[in-house]
Amino acid sequence: MHAKKLDKLATAVLYTIAGIIVTILASLILYILVRGLPHVSWSFLTGKSSSYQAGGGIGIQLYNSFFLLVITLFISVPLSMGAGIYLAEYAKKGRVTNLVRTCIEILSSLPSVVVGLFGYLIFVVQFEYGFSIISGALALTVFNLPQMTRNVEDSLKHVHHTQREAGLALGLSRWETVLHVVIPEALPGIVTGVVLASGRIFGEAAALIYTAGQSAPALDWSNWNVLSVTSPISIFRQAETLAVHIWKVNSEGTIPDGTLVSAGSAAVLLIFILIFNFGARKLGSYLHKKLTAA
Repeated sequence: MHAKKLDKLATAVLYTIAGIIVTILASLILYILVRGLPHVSWSFLTGKSSSYQAGGGIGIQLYNSFFLLVITLFISVPLSMGAGIYLAEYAKKGRVTNLVRTCIEILSSLPSVVVGLFGYLIFVVQFEYGFSIISGALALTVFNLPQMTRNVEDSLKHVHHTQREAGLALGLSRWETVLHVVIPEALPGIVTGVVLASGRIFGEAAALIYTAGQSAPALDWSNWNVLSVTSPISIFRQAETLAVHIWKVNSEGTIPDGTLVSAGSAAVLLIFILIFNFGARKLGSYLHKKLTAA
């Protein structure tokens, strides 16, 4: 009887803690959405921001956020895949492997503002990329590479060893087994991790303040010169993202309706982050059923 009472008490405590966490999260999400959604409209999502007049939008900042996300994933996904495959399939226990794992752990524990300062000193100043999308993308790659690498490694390690043995038994080389057997089996977990990392990249601000810049110049949508600072596809132009815009609006306080712009921007940012998170789970579940016929 005493053990049963303790078990019920422990269960009640755990349920209470879980309920408190869910309540806090739900309250925060509802507060941001209720406060910001009334200010969100099509003109707000597509309009240009204003530094001194009311009625500005977030069109360029929203585009910059997605464009920066694409460039960052273009750089970080191949690197994380290569590092994850090496650690999961080829790395042997030793000093080199321990050093790589130690570096990954250290990088994963760095605050984003420290990564931003590193990106400023290396990419902005040393490499002379200036405040630009490529500087921000490289800084975010450094910031997200440890998490993405560990996700790829864990996904590959969860593939049962019999899958590898079956591939080798059919005459496939080790690399062919990894490429055609192991990676497809681990793909749902890898894709889920990439989408979750996308939400983290999309909502990042501290690292981008020092690398991508704090201004959003007008874009010429007829200019497709990748070297022009007014081209929407240029990676060498400054690009204030949505998260940086929220910080800037609140810190400068020069816009008459800055509170409304900040609230609306926060609601839009939250909605996209929620889409990334729920989309990751749905996409991972869909790929798992598709690839395993479960």
